Amino acid sequence: MLLKLFLLFTIVPVIELYLLIKVGRVIGTLPTIALVLAISFTGAWLVRAQGFAILDRIRQELAEGRVPAASILDGALVLVGGVLLLTPGFFTDALGLLFLVPASRAIIKQFVGLWLQKKLASGQYVIKRF
Repeated sequence: MLLKLFLLFTIVPVIELYLLIKVGRVIGTLPTIALVLAISFTGAWLVRAQGFAILDRIRQELAEGRVPAASILDGALVLVGGVLLLTPGFFTDALGLLFLVPASRAIIKQFVGLWLQKKLASGQYVIKRF
């Protein structure tokens, strides 16, 4: 786990710096900064819009007496996407967009669902009822 965190916090910033420098050389410093800010602003707007839509879906499912597990997972993925979009850089922005686009989020949701099922089946995660 420590190695994974180390790699995450060293490799991702290096990738971001590399991409920022490359893009800055092609389009210039100020346009690069403006592009990063525009992407972050657009990402925040998308997160807000999708977040409210997911909250409405959760309310509707609860009102119908259903457990909104898929919608809650959607909300968590949108939250992760929002954090990635608010992080300055092009690499994290691209990842964040993957978490916000419903089609790619559905694929990510399948992988996360399978991963959770595997963890639950192996006993690594236990669901406790109160």
